[in-house]
Amino acid sequence: MSRDSGGRLRLGESLARHTSWRIGGSADRFYLPSTVADLAAFLRSYAVPPITWMGLGSNVLVRDGGIRGTVICLAHGLDSLHQEGLERIVAGAGTGAVKLAHFAARLGLAGAEFLAGIPGTLGGCLAMNAGANGGETWDFVEWVEILSVTGELVRLPRSAIDTGYREVTGQGENCFVRAGLRLQPEDPAAVMARLRQWQERRATTQPLAWPSCGSVFRNPPGDFAARLIEAAGLKGMRIGDAEISAQHANFIINRGEARAWQVEALVREVQETVCRQSGVSLIPEMRVIGEEETDV
Repeated sequence: MSRDSGGRLRLGESLARHTSWRIGGSADRFYLPSTVADLAAFLRSYAVPPITWMGLGSNVLVRDGGIRGTVICLAHGLDSLHQEGLERIVAGAGTGAVKLAHFAARLGLAGAEFLAGIPGTLGGCLAMNAGANGGETWDFVEWVEILSVTGELVRLPRSAIDTGYREVTGQGENCFVRAGLRLQPEDPAAVMARLRQWQERRATTQPLAWPSCGSVFRNPPGDFAARLIEAAGLKGMRIGDAEISAQHANFIINRGEARAWQVEALVREVQETVCRQSGVSLIPEMRVIGEEETDV
């Protein structure tokens, strides 16, 4: 590492510390950049492939064998956030979605309130077109900046990125590092009231007291994954400390010492049972990364 680098490199870092499920093996190399320039320099000179990008780890299951190569975590860095003009916010990919939602509401900019219910970063929201309560991240994106795995930065208009339901293509193996977001001016009190209403509803319907990744499965067209899972009688099913929440069937919670293989076993059980009973093939919303643990 160069002496003037502001980033932090850790070896053998437990990824359970960096995922909302509190599950996962170790990363061979784990890097926390402080700025885009620092990250670009690291990619050009020090990164050991393959590269795995992470934010707050809220939509990912890291397998028990951990991750080889280099994990780059954008959370707690790349979190610049400011207003530009009357209707635009420019935010770094490491900015928390909840923080961004509150920032916009205080400015009286409407459209991003749903982000207050997403426990991830803007980068993660961009990568999967995260959404809730009828809104999706790319609804208000004007442009994005993308950093390649070779450290090259490029700005792309919204039109260069293809998006769908919980799906984004066009960035390849590269990483979103910043975005310009255009929102609608409105009375700040009204925007904040909607944001708080959404947060209160989330608190009463989701098992927030336990570690989870949020919704495990995408909602199929015209239906809800939670309804299908509940109808299949799977609420409360448990393998070790991994459990299908009795409060919200599309959540798998960690009741203490859950392992990734136990979560994956529950995911398969849900898919097989729901498909057998209703004919619907549920597609996971979260990503599974890393290697399975092998006996030594």
